[in-house]
Amino acid sequence: MDGNGRWAERRQRPRTLGHRAGVKAVQVCIEYCLAQGIEALTLFAFSSENWNRPQEEVGALMKLFLRMLDSEVDELHRRGVRVAFIGDRPGFPEAIRARMAVAETLTRGNTRLVLTIAASYGGRWDIAQACRQLATEAAAGAIDPATIDEAMLHSRLGLADLPEPDLFIRTGGDLRISNFLLWQLAYTELWFTETLWPDLDASVLDAALAAFADRERRFGLTSAQVAGSTE
Repeated sequence: MDGNGRWAERRQRPRTLGHRAGVKAVQVCIEYCLAQGIEALTLFAFSSENWNRPQEEVGALMKLFLRMLDSEVDELHRRGVRVAFIGDRPGFPEAIRARMAVAETLTRGNTRLVLTIAASYGGRWDIAQACRQLATEAAAGAIDPATIDEAMLHSRLGLADLPEPDLFIRTGGDLRISNFLLWQLAYTELWFTETLWPDLDASVLDAALAAFADRERRFGLTSAQVAGSTE
């Protein structure tokens, strides 16, 4: 969800105003997924590197995060949305961690849409923490290191209970994935737009899905093999 700061700067306003404006785009994405029957949406809200931003901006983001947890979760629950968080939680203030837990517990049984918020998250961190889990289990004798394979590592990652992502959308014009879901995006289709995050609307998402629909997903196979598998 890139471009909040630039959106505000172009209007000669504080960067924090851009983050507040970006909340509307979050709501647009959730509404769109519910309307289209999309069953999983993962939003990169706050990276592990974002802690290094100016403290004023980080503080404003924490307040905004807390306010959203207080104001949006009940409505998401009413609409059948399951809320989950992935990332390194100990870095957050206790008040935010407590509300994360409440949101997850309240919405755990919902099945209409899984909304995962990646917060204090990094793809390298995700892989490293999965490796630590496996190493701890191996040291305790719970697993044989020789049995560790891709599936076992995947089961310790964030999003382990979801299918691998089909489509990655990045706003803001930069052409990189910025340490997001490094393992999970191995065969995900990537789509980039110059649109800044606060300006995202349904037409942008329509364009992303139209581009996705036109792509041939081969997963390492040839086009002929893919064509044969669909006959």
